[in-house]
Amino acid sequence: MDTPIGFKEWQVVCDALGSGRQTILLRKGGIHEGRLGFSFGHDSFFLFPTRFHSLTDQVREGEVKEMPEWKIGDTICITHHAEAAWAVTLRDWKKVDALEALQIYSEKTVRDRFEWEGKGMTSGSIHLALVRVRELAQPWNFPYEAHYGGCRSWVKLPEPPPGWWETSRTVIADEAFHLLDIQLRRDIES
Repeated sequence: MDTPIGFKEWQVVCDALGSGRQTILLRKGGIHEGRLGFSFGHDSFFLFPTRFHSLTDQVREGEVKEMPEWKIGDTICITHHAEAAWAVTLRDWKKVDALEALQIYSEKTVRDRFEWEGKGMTSGSIHLALVRVRELAQPWNFPYEAHYGGCRSWVKLPEPPPGWWETSRTVIADEAFHLLDIQLRRDIES
């Protein structure tokens, strides 16, 4: 792996991805994504849990722990890695809405993201990625630093512990993931 990358996502969503309850990422982008906006520019990344947003009405399920945002020196605990099998931009709300069973965001959250316009993204679109998640055998802890902050999706991380890949395990079995991949491609291409 080249420079280790973290994908910032709400802790409750990281938990859903780590349990196999969520298998996709839907993203429009953050304020600091740059002039061209967000893209799934990395296909291999660690799930970096955030606490920045109040989430009680933004997800349909999962344990939402109200906590302050990270402060410099706090311990970040990375427990999962993801690989984007593929990514597309969807422009049909019916296809986005049909993804409900694969994610935990509330309909309003997804609709707000879909309709948001700015940073290179037009209203009526959202990025979708099917992700294959691996659980690390041991949590990877490191101190929070200022450059992890801000409303951005991607952050550079320190070197992960040696052997993390070899000792990690996939959250969803190969055959189940393969079938999900086939079905999801069929659904979004129809």
